[in-house]
Amino acid sequence: MLARANRLITADDYRAVLRKGRRNALPHSVVSLLGRQTGDPARFGFIVTKKVGNAVKRNLVRRRMKAIAWELLDGGFTGADVVVRALPTSAEAGWSTLRTEISSVLGGTAMNEGVSR
Repeated sequence: MLARANRLITADDYRAVLRKGRRNALPHSVVSLLGRQTGDPARFGFIVTKKVGNAVKRNLVRRRMKAIAWELLDGGFTGADVVVRALPTSAEAGWSTLRTEISSVLGGTAMNEGVSR
């Protein structure tokens, strides 16, 4: 589980990232990134709707995304608010596929946005 400091909690936080952040469409998800001050902890939020599948599939996808976020945080990713919206194809995607997609976008985007990693 992500620490409270690393989670987007309020609807206003989600809205800010989705409206003001930079959006990256991937085959299995859409990643929105909004830069914060350097040194601030990164915060993650996840949107997994019923279009992804039943509760079992949605929870599996959410757990995978949380694990990816945890790996990024462990690797030193800071200074950004990130919302990952799962697309229906994410239910069939493997762990390594999701991890590669999300990590590559956040790593490359973070460098381009001036967000520290």
